[in-house]
Amino acid sequence: ALSGSGPAYVFVFIEALADAGVRAGLTRPVALQLAAQTIKGAAAMQLETGAHPGVLKDQVCSPGGTTIAGVEALEKNGFRAAAMSAVAAAKARCEEMGKGK
Repeated sequence: ALSGSGPAYVFVFIEALADAGVRAGLTRPVALQLAAQTIKGAAAMQLETGAHPGVLKDQVCSPGGTTIAGVEALEKNGFRAAAMSAVAAAKARCEEMGKGK
């Protein structure tokens, strides 16, 4: 539910970031490249440092800055809850499929 389905969730996030980049005026190829590299870099940083993601988020959010404004928008729109619900839904479906055997 997390690692098996997780790549699809990340692909949706990359696509959403790229769509936002296009909305902001980037070409699709540039937006996709920047979105994918952003995910790759953030994941590498967390794996290399072992730091809690919340700590890393706080390190890149300047007081009153653009990043914390974006994080606020993610929270207001249920990003965290949507991610948690996706994993729960995949787990539930896996359990349903296992009962049919």
